[in-house]
Amino acid sequence: MRIIQKLFSVILIGVCVAAAAGQKSKDSPVKTVEVSGGKTEFEVGEHAKFSAVAKDDSGKTLSQNPTAWSAAPFDLAAADANGVVSFYQPGEVVVFALFGDKVGLVKVIVKPAPVTTVSIDPVITPIVVGGTLKLNATARTAGGDPRVGALISWASDNPAIATVDAAGVVTGVVPGKASLRAASGSASGTITLNVVKNTLRGLSVEPASTSGRTGDVVHFKAVAAGSGENFTPRWAVSGAGAVIDPDGGFLADNPGTYIVTAAIGERTASASIVVAPRNVERNLEVVGRAPLKDTLKDPRRGVQGAEQWIIGNYAYYSTISDHFLVYDISDPGKPKLTDKVTVDARLINDISTTADGKTLVISREGASNRKNGIAFYDTSDPAHPKPLSEYTATVTGGVHSAFVDLHYVYLTDDATGSMRVIDFADVKNPKEVARWQVENAVANTLKDTAGDEEVHGRYLHDLQVKDGLAYLAYWRDGLIILDVGNGIKGGSPEKPKFVGQLHFNHNELYGNGWLAGTHSVFRYKNYVFVGDEVFPGTFDLSSRIRIPVRGIMHVVDVSDLEHPRKVAEYPVPEAGAHNIWVENDILYMGYYNGGGRVLDVSGELRGDLYRQGRQIANLWTGDADGFRPNVPFCWGAQPHNGLIYFNDVHTGLWIVKLGEPIEKGSTTAPGQ
Repeated sequence: MRIIQKLFSVILIGVCVAAAAGQKSKDSPVKTVEVSGGKTEFEVGEHAKFSAVAKDDSGKTLSQNPTAWSAAPFDLAAADANGVVSFYQPGEVVVFALFGDKVGLVKVIVKPAPVTTVSIDPVITPIVVGGTLKLNATARTAGGDPRVGALISWASDNPAIATVDAAGVVTGVVPGKASLRAASGSASGTITLNVVKNTLRGLSVEPASTSGRTGDVVHFKAVAAGSGENFTPRWAVSGAGAVIDPDGGFLADNPGTYIVTAAIGERTASASIVVAPRNVERNLEVVGRAPLKDTLKDPRRGVQGAEQWIIGNYAYYSTISDHFLVYDISDPGKPKLTDKVTVDARLINDISTTADGKTLVISREGASNRKNGIAFYDTSDPAHPKPLSEYTATVTGGVHSAFVDLHYVYLTDDATGSMRVIDFADVKNPKEVARWQVENAVANTLKDTAGDEEVHGRYLHDLQVKDGLAYLAYWRDGLIILDVGNGIKGGSPEKPKFVGQLHFNHNELYGNGWLAGTHSVFRYKNYVFVGDEVFPGTFDLSSRIRIPVRGIMHVVDVSDLEHPRKVAEYPVPEAGAHNIWVENDILYMGYYNGGGRVLDVSGELRGDLYRQGRQIANLWTGDADGFRPNVPFCWGAQPHNGLIYFNDVHTGLWIVKLGEPIEKGSTTAPGQ
């Protein structure tokens, strides 16, 4: 059960039945199962005892106890062997009880945690008498999740100096200081605002006239004449499809001519900007393919792909199965399968090598001996990797993701939701040198149906290490940054130190019925690109039926590492973000049912990158011969030697070349 819950982020009723193997009987008297928790609504952090009864054909209650309990989605709730369910996140939860081969379920709602803190964005410069300013407040739960939908009430302790309305718009009345308060429930926050006399003799906006492209951030400045002080202006922009932030940063999604206005008290000034289309679209040429069906003796049986790693003239490709594949790509137009390496696992998720390509590392989940962990291979002969060693001692519960940096492997421990650091300087004798985990107040330790201990309510999904900093995709705990050798906090691989964290509220982003969390991370320049993985609360990964997925990519500014902040996003409508790679201002990613995507991430990033026309190309990775026919499920992308390698769960490797810009008016479809 642990395997399915934590590596695929799902619970399957069919797996519940399989977990009770040996108890299924054709002569079982159980006809129906009824489950109850006593009520239909619970709160985050609550623990509740559920009951279940089995009935025969006549409706008579049988004197049997459930053989197993479970709850889905796994990141919202967990059930122990006695039917006690712990609730970790808001949303809709399904609680299952199993009697042999009969399953009963009940759906309940988990209400959001209450707001415990409210913070107001600081206002550094004063406003003038008669001037107005929109304040921004953020309500958060005890766990740090933002509550965008929480009601905020505003008040001024001295309305004779400054008033504030229900929308948080403050107006300066007379010179002086006033404290402004934002409250949500019993939580509140305040800032002090300085109101001064308007001594301006003039106001202008610089630049007075300029130009740009959609997606470009153009900075305007309000220049006051006749005063030695800097005042807080109120910015506005005319025309649909453009915004201007409080710092004067202008951004347009649509081409056109816009008027930007700054106001300080009664004085106003304007500037103009002409915005042209971004026009970055380019053709994609499919150079070569390595379909997964070509690796099977019986193509009808089917196999699904997972991660890829491209180095030198070889591509290593893991599968949602018991083997990984090795391709010779010295001729990208004709990839040649050189080896199929069998592994004791149900999923070989992550696969990568050291920088010199001499050692290959894979992560394992679902081993028959319940010893998962990671395994090392000698790639002296890159076409035929040979086993070197393995590390399982502290990570038998499974490893979903692993990142190799120097002679360290930073990996995710499925069972405890912690990060482990494995030193393989002596590759024959790898050893754990560090463990780090987020301390989540709602997380608790339960035992699964096999009697193994697991930590529920905490899940680490992906990680990247760059320049001595580890970036952790910590599912419902968001993005976490650790010092593992950078020096900012005195950390090292052996002693990781906390640097910063950014929370997201996935329930508010996607609503009930979805299993959603911070999934993937990639650091580039001053940004971390963060992908959300969003699946239905229950689904069957082995089925040939299309799985609907969602999830956007967040762009996080980490120029201040201790205070990361979201500045932009890339949301492909009704498609799901997955793995990301960025190089030379171009982002490559697998967008699951949206296929492969190529994105311009040059310059400063703000707003909605999808609407700004930053998409360079997209590749439809569906195929009639795929595991799910004609349905793309693109996992990730990697640029290599002037080509792009996309890997699709259903259809295998796609090797493509980024072509010439698409001429205006062209009807050629990208990727065709």
